[in-house]
Amino acid sequence: MADIRPRRSVLYMPGSHARALEKAKSLPADALILDLEDAVAPEAKEEARARVCAAVAEGSYGGREVVIRINGIDTPWGKADLAEAADAMPDAILVPKVSRAEDMRRIARILDDRGTPARVRLWAMMETPLAMLEAGAIAATAAEPGGRLACLVMGTNDLARETRVAFGGERTGLLAWLSTCVAAARAFGLDIVDGVYNDFRDETGFLREAEQGRALGMDGKTLIHPAQIAPCNAVFSPTEQDIAWAEKVIAAFTRPENADKGAISLDGRMVERLHAEMAERTLAIRDAIAARDGDAQ
Repeated sequence: MADIRPRRSVLYMPGSHARALEKAKSLPADALILDLEDAVAPEAKEEARARVCAAVAEGSYGGREVVIRINGIDTPWGKADLAEAADAMPDAILVPKVSRAEDMRRIARILDDRGTPARVRLWAMMETPLAMLEAGAIAATAAEPGGRLACLVMGTNDLARETRVAFGGERTGLLAWLSTCVAAARAFGLDIVDGVYNDFRDETGFLREAEQGRALGMDGKTLIHPAQIAPCNAVFSPTEQDIAWAEKVIAAFTRPENADKGAISLDGRMVERLHAEMAERTLAIRDAIAARDGDAQ
């Protein structure tokens, strides 16, 4: 099984705010997106870049996965963002406004040419209409030689704006695209995290949307406020019942009499080998969460 990292809660932090970057070191988010794009005014871009890259290079974020969101490569700041972010060596670089597979290949080639280690992965913002049409091709770059793509990030605010879809409480107009991107991610072994919930004071609405995201197959959710971290972690963590069932399934398939069977009966239910694989991932996520919580202290 590939290396698994929990990505239940993925918190955006503005790169222009020194206090926010410091506070992030003590927050129980699984991942941090240190943002140089939407959260930073044009006149503050260069200062934010220097501040974020220095903070990442310092390496004091514990077990949290650290991601730098750069500006688009064709903006006035994009090339410098990518170069300095690569030198800081975060866990990943988040590429905004991805629309085609070539967008990801281009960034990967630049990193390769700079000699950036392969452990610096790429995440892709899925936030344009064309990205919805090209989701499979974008995700497929993960399987190409030298592919660095590890995670898709839904940019639901931009997507709703660009498609003119009504962004209601049930996100009806977005559901087909969310599911398309989940399928694309799974087809190529990627994680995928849901878009943000904008009203951080509305805990009921947030929980409803987070639960919807989990039901759709998301691994976690992007967040705009620390108050959203704890409920998000709860929604996207395996429950005690999930863990107990996973352990039972794995134990059943390890019995000698079931070693060569593709399907067995367990507690009155038909269970196949694919369920054992799902059970292994459930326990791997449980263990990864425990390790992350320990490392983040």
